[in-house]
Amino acid sequence: MFKPSTPRIEKLAELFPEVIAELEIIFSNKSNVYIDWSNVVHWQDRLGWHIHLKRLKQLLDSFDTIQNVKIYEGTLKGNQKSEAGIQDSKNMGYEEKTKPVKLMEISIDTTSVPLNSPILLQNFINKGLLSKLNLETIEFLNSRLADFNKQGIFYIEEKKCNFDVEIGRDMLRDFDKNGIENFILWSGDSDFADPICQLKEDNKDVYLFATAREVSSELNATKIPIFEIKKIREFICWPKEIPQSTKNKIERLA
Repeated sequence: MFKPSTPRIEKLAELFPEVIAELEIIFSNKSNVYIDWSNVVHWQDRLGWHIHLKRLKQLLDSFDTIQNVKIYEGTLKGNQKSEAGIQDSKNMGYEEKTKPVKLMEISIDTTSVPLNSPILLQNFINKGLLSKLNLETIEFLNSRLADFNKQGIFYIEEKKCNFDVEIGRDMLRDFDKNGIENFILWSGDSDFADPICQLKEDNKDVYLFATAREVSSELNATKIPIFEIKKIREFICWPKEIPQSTKNKIERLA
């Protein structure tokens, strides 16, 4: 079942046999992997290290039960780096699912907004939290927005590209038509609770690959098994971010 796809993974498997044993159990049936990259990419700040997509694919390719690895990410049209990144994912063997990123313009124009009004702030601050802010804080924040206006900045751009519908649809389609028994989701988004519950009701295995505090309460409520991706850091992080102690052990195995 587990056959290292590269000599590097073979050495790491010797160093972390318990991780490979756990993954063999997770990938014990015919599996598909679904990576919500627009969600996962934001985990990296909390993790303190970066996911190397080529190394992740090499690890997944080491398990012969994995039929397909689908990655969902937006494309910034006209952005050479973004478009090249999409092609790189395809070249690595991912089934790439993409669509254009929407650039939303959110107003911070205070021209006709009273200093004590929360109308602009509610675009950026949770309503529950906003209701707890005192008048002095609201006025202070509005005055900072007014400072941006003086610099000629009247709106900010927010990138939006959500793949919840596409991923949920693909998971159910793979169950219906492609005979997948095991569904591996890389995401922490609450919108996946419904398709996960449906798959579980149909006696399919579903696992969540995520990191602590990045999983929504709705997903936790489904009781889905969660694999902490910190366990596979050495397998999937950027080369320069592998702990030196691990590098030394790999060298001794050479």
